[in-house]
Amino acid sequence: MNKVLISITGPTAIGKTRLGILLAHHFNTEIISADSRQFFKEMAIGTAVPSKNEMMAAVHHFIQHKSIQEPYSVGDFERDALRKLDELFLKHQVVIMVGGSGLYVDAVTKGLDTFPKVNPSVRKKLNNELVENGIEALQSKLKELDPNHYKNIDIQNPHRIIRALEICIGTGKPYSSFLNRPKTERRFKVLSVGLHADRAIVYERINTRVDYMMEEGLLEEAKALTKHRDLNALQTVGYKELFEYLDGNWTLDFAISEIKKNTRRFAKRQMTWFKKNNETHWIDYNYRDNEMIVLIDKAVENLQNEAT
Repeated sequence: MNKVLISITGPTAIGKTRLGILLAHHFNTEIISADSRQFFKEMAIGTAVPSKNEMMAAVHHFIQHKSIQEPYSVGDFERDALRKLDELFLKHQVVIMVGGSGLYVDAVTKGLDTFPKVNPSVRKKLNNELVENGIEALQSKLKELDPNHYKNIDIQNPHRIIRALEICIGTGKPYSSFLNRPKTERRFKVLSVGLHADRAIVYERINTRVDYMMEEGLLEEAKALTKHRDLNALQTVGYKELFEYLDGNWTLDFAISEIKKNTRRFAKRQMTWFKKNNETHWIDYNYRDNEMIVLIDKAVENLQNEAT
């Protein structure tokens, strides 16, 4: 229990990758990615995977290790990440985890909630309803069956809505009633470090990143993935909007503006999720490197002292 996982969170484009590499060097350790879209090798530009130089600067795990055509759930990631941590903690006292996918971060640090098995026909029916009636019909149904979860979920994510409705309909109980039950205790301590900045700065960084992605070839990447657009992995900001352009529904300028707008909304949801963790140490994104290291070093030392 004197092993420590440093989990670096915060909104997209805030500088999590950079801090992860800085800490990996300081602690002479390795990095696990908990960004659910960076798992997929076909989605390099639109998911802002670490650059070649960044990948060479520190050992990263769970970056582009799957194909979009391979099913890979948050449960799969929890299992694989815990196995990798067991391996890494044999060599290191501290391991770094970097990622903005809140559910995936929680899966590793806290464990997943468990749900009863539901007849697959329920999900099939919901998927058909999504195609026939659109996401709004499913949103209304979830609001009726589980208003508590409706307030907390990303209601623009059809996969999350269908998963919640599947449980509501299949069990006759609200999805939220299965959440936050006691879970298996981890064999390591977790230090949660969150990067934050004023909203205007976050939005500016997002806009700059989207422009950079377009310069790097995001449109060409989306074009190559059009035939796979119905896969869950591609229900992602940056691709959905460009598919609208490629279909002739939007102009390119409007699609880019929608990517920026939807990414800003995503960043807001990220912060809402991460702010729920009262144990997170929030650090200004613009702190000097040595200041960050001193703060985090002290927090790691405190956790290790608690374990002895």
